[in-house]
Amino acid sequence: MGASGKSDDSRSRRITKRIVDGLAPREIVWDTEVRGFGVRCQRAAKVYVLKYRFSGRQRWFTIGQHGTPWTPTTARHEAQRLWGEIRAGRDPATDREAGRHKPTVVDLGERYLSEYAAEHKKPLSRKSDERNLRNHILPLLNRMYVADVSRADIDRLKRAVKDGKTATGRKQPRGGSAVTGGPGAANRCLALVSKMFNLAERWGWRPDGSNPCRHVEKYREGKSERFLSWKELARLGDALAQTERDGTESPFVLAAVRLLVFTGARLGEILGLRWEWVDFERALLRLPDAKTGAKVIYLNAPALEALAKLPRLEGNPHVIVGDRSGAHLVNLQKPWRRILARAKLQDVRLHDLRHSFAAVGASGGLSLPMIGKLLGHSHAATTERYAHLSADPVRAANEAIGERIAAAMAGTNSADVVAMPRRKL
Repeated sequence: MGASGKSDDSRSRRITKRIVDGLAPREIVWDTEVRGFGVRCQRAAKVYVLKYRFSGRQRWFTIGQHGTPWTPTTARHEAQRLWGEIRAGRDPATDREAGRHKPTVVDLGERYLSEYAAEHKKPLSRKSDERNLRNHILPLLNRMYVADVSRADIDRLKRAVKDGKTATGRKQPRGGSAVTGGPGAANRCLALVSKMFNLAERWGWRPDGSNPCRHVEKYREGKSERFLSWKELARLGDALAQTERDGTESPFVLAAVRLLVFTGARLGEILGLRWEWVDFERALLRLPDAKTGAKVIYLNAPALEALAKLPRLEGNPHVIVGDRSGAHLVNLQKPWRRILARAKLQDVRLHDLRHSFAAVGASGGLSLPMIGKLLGHSHAATTERYAHLSADPVRAANEAIGERIAAAMAGTNSADVVAMPRRKL
C-alpha cells in the first residue's frame, strides 16, 4: 500500500523532531522512508502510527506518544520491526488486543501482596516486600507480561539493583530509610521475584517449571557482625547510667536498650512489647506472634529490674511507650546514636546487641543449640555464626593442659601436675 493516507491535512516527508514539533492540530505527516509510518497531531498529544493492510483489512496501529521513549528514530525502528511481524503473518493490532488480557508483572505484584503476603507473612515482612516492589522491581520490569519475562530480564534486574540504578537516596514517607541498591538489596529482590513467579505457575500464569529466576545466582554478601567487647559493654553501661541520672532520655528509651542487651531479643519484639505478655512470676515474656511464630523470651535478673522500674501509663498497653497516645515507641535510632556518642562507641547497630548477647553466651561455654533456643532461632544454621566463639573455652582448656604437660616434661612445677591413676592389670 502507499503511504499517502488521506486526511484533513496530510503530507509526506521524512519525519524528524523539527517536523513533529511543527505539527498543527489534525495534521498527519507520512514518512518517506518507512511505508505506512506516520505521526499525527491530536488535541493533547502527537502520536506515531503505522498504517497497514492485513487479510484484506486496513489497520491503524498506535506505536506511542511522542516523548520518552518514542522519538522519530525509535518510532521508525519500531515501525520497521512491526513490518517484520506483518510479513511473518502476525497482526500487531490483534496481538496487542490479546495482550490486554494477559497479566503483567504489576498484576502479579498486586495479587502476591493481596492473596499471599497478606495471609502468610508478618507485617514488617509485607512492608519490606511492598517497598522492594515499589522501589526496585516494578520500575525495572514495568508492565512486562508475566509469561514473557525471561531469565535475562531477571539477571538484568539483579544487576541494576546491585549497581544502584533504582536508588534514589531520598527518605521514604513516614521516616522510612532511603532507597539504596547493592548486593543485599539485589538478593532480597531476587528472592521476592522468585516467590512471585512460583506463585504465577500455581495460578496458571506461566507453565510449570518455567520460573525465570532459576539458575540466576545471588551475590555474596559480607555478613556484618559486631560484638561488643567487655570494655565496650562497660562503656555502654556507664553511658546508660549517666543518661539516666541526667534525665536526658526517656526512661522507656533506656529500658528498651537494656532489654535488648540483657535478652538478645529483636528490636521489634521489644518495641512492640505489651504488659499482658510480661510474666514476672515465671520471669519470661510470652510473645504471641514473633518473627518465627509464638515465642518465649526468658528474663534474667537485670532484665526483670529494667522492667520493674518502668511506669505503666493508663490507656497504653505497651511497655516501651512512645510520644503518641496509646502507641509504642517507633524510632529508637536517634536516641541510640546519642547514647553511642556518650559511650564513645562507633559502628554499633541496635541489632549488634543481639549478637553481643549470643557472643557472651558462646564464649562462656554455652552450646549452640542452647544459644539458638535463647535467641529463638528456627534453624540451627542461623546459630552457626557463633561456632567460632563457642570454641574459646575448649581452646583455653586445651592451652592449660598443654602448659601443664610441657611443665611436667621439663621437670618444673611438678606440684601442679596431677598424677594419673594407674589401671589395674
